[in-house]
Amino acid sequence: MRVPPFGCAFLLLSLSVSLAAQSHPGGGGTSGGHTTGPIGSTPGPTLSNSSLPSTAFISGKVTLDDGSQLTEAATVQTICRGQRHTVAYTDSHGSFSFQFADLTPGADTDFTDAGNNMMTRSEGLRDRREWQDCELQAVLAGFTSEVIELASRMSSLESTDIGRVVLHRMAQVEGTSISVTSALAPKPAKKALEKAQQQEKKAKWSQAEQSLEKAVQIYPKYAVAWFELGKIQLRRNDAASAQNSFQQSIKADPKYVNPYDGLAQIAYQARQWPAVVETTNQLIALNPVNFPGAYFLNGVANFSLGNLDSAEKIVRQGIKVDDAHQIPRLQYLLGMILLRKQEYPEASRYLQQYLLLAKQPAEIEETKKQLDEIARLTASPGPAAATTEKK
Repeated sequence: MRVPPFGCAFLLLSLSVSLAAQSHPGGGGTSGGHTTGPIGSTPGPTLSNSSLPSTAFISGKVTLDDGSQLTEAATVQTICRGQRHTVAYTDSHGSFSFQFADLTPGADTDFTDAGNNMMTRSEGLRDRREWQDCELQAVLAGFTSEVIELASRMSSLESTDIGRVVLHRMAQVEGTSISVTSALAPKPAKKALEKAQQQEKKAKWSQAEQSLEKAVQIYPKYAVAWFELGKIQLRRNDAASAQNSFQQSIKADPKYVNPYDGLAQIAYQARQWPAVVETTNQLIALNPVNFPGAYFLNGVANFSLGNLDSAEKIVRQGIKVDDAHQIPRLQYLLGMILLRKQEYPEASRYLQQYLLLAKQPAEIEETKKQLDEIARLTASPGPAAATTEKK
């Protein structure tokens, strides 16, 4: 029985994985954020439900456990009743601040998720009592974060400094979102990068690009500045210049992972499948933990090249890594691979799992079509099916 190429157009829809949120310079951060002591210090008294504020201005500082400087922006997330929301990004000193308020279900507020940079809608906090079930952590590729229970750090005041959020380097992970070249950059290059980051926050893209060009001219090995420059060039649809900037970033620091993701996305948009496979393989080898989108891009590329076994293997690995379901289309992709391999029961199971994660009506409708097709293909063979099988 031959199986037509179901769902290929759906698989090739644009996927924004990691570029947008991998480096948000200082978004949500302030120059303040004085620390009140290490994570292990004695926390303040746990508040009763009635004393919890309905709105609070929370600040803090993300630091590395070895005392070295946090040279890249880290993402700050809250986790409330299992729901993750990106609420801030650190500034160049690791400081952050944000307003944490009660949100009603269905509030029209979007947060960018750092693991895959896809936009997710906040379901909100129903009332102040749910603050008792909220935690805070930092996210940076190559590191794990100490988790802060907000109720133990919150005061009844409108402004609360929760202290330090400590990042620990992951064992056996070579690639991180911190470049060793940043600490070696001369002051004029650092100032140019910081100026560009401020300009980006104000959406002054042309001025930011000029500042970044100045930074890499002063210090050609400035991997982070090259990456930021590539992001802005990609924003104005100059893929050739962006590709060169990402390659220069990798040349400056081969273990700095962000530019690999940039190159993979450029190749993906151009449907250059061998390049997608090569670049995502490099990214996954350097950091197999923090880039679930790379597994998806690799799977789509191998699927498109007809390498079904390779596609199945990488996507299964991606599903294991993506335990928070940042890239739910991994489930759909595996279902399509198994459908192409005529492994119908398991294909149906993964497509049904995807239905539980899908949010958009078009995605749900397309998946139901595939499930209906599986049902048709697995039905008792009639004359039409027998004719198809002979072909």
